[in-house]
Amino acid sequence: MEPTATARTDPSAAPLPDVSELLDGMPRQRGGPHLAGPLAPAPFARALRRPWRLLPTPAGTPFTFGYAAVLALTSVLSTYGSSSLVQSLQQASSTDVAHLVQSPALVLLASAMWVAGGLVSPYVVCFLLVLTALERRIGGARTAVVFLAGQVLATLATEGTVGLAVLVGHLPDSSLHRLDYGISFGVAASVGALAGLLRPWLRWPVLVLFGGMLVQGLLEFTDPMTSWGHLISLGIGVATWPLIRRWHREA
Repeated sequence: MEPTATARTDPSAAPLPDVSELLDGMPRQRGGPHLAGPLAPAPFARALRRPWRLLPTPAGTPFTFGYAAVLALTSVLSTYGSSSLVQSLQQASSTDVAHLVQSPALVLLASAMWVAGGLVSPYVVCFLLVLTALERRIGGARTAVVFLAGQVLATLATEGTVGLAVLVGHLPDSSLHRLDYGISFGVAASVGALAGLLRPWLRWPVLVLFGGMLVQGLLEFTDPMTSWGHLISLGIGVATWPLIRRWHREA
């Protein structure tokens, strides 16, 4: 999702810039003396040598790591479990209008425990990389707030629209029970929030590329309510920029 930088000069002639000065969303090197000048380690080479730093760890990013473990368990269950059991659990976790009216808090939490498409979903990669970078910058509790804000508000906006459409007769009553679960709204909000910590040369390409994918999904009209939810949640993430930047300065 992020464009890669290509060196245009002889690396022996000048040191590579410190990536923490270019990309605030990337994990910084912690501990040890800071090396400057020709002795400074090449940050891109470090990333290639230790790519696991981009992934969550129990100590460094406990919220993302723990959440990823839960998603892995439910994804394994959806792949290898009884189809009738999985279907029953996912239906019970659906944030459709009927469930939101009956037990909103329960289904909003339960629906975020599943990944639509399982572990092969591209949102899994986005979840791991984006939430890890965001949690390293603002902490686990604040990352959870951003994720849940996108997940909850976008769900209420889209399902509320469905409910109104059924009420005025534009949609059938069966739409009140549409299957709706997954983490994509929270991930989209996290992408929007993390973009506020990136340097402008990377921030806008990330938003254009990710937003373009969401618009493409909307134009395909396969699931317009979900597609609108993705765009809404991305906008929610962008709207958090002042708060995210203040949290980053305080961290």
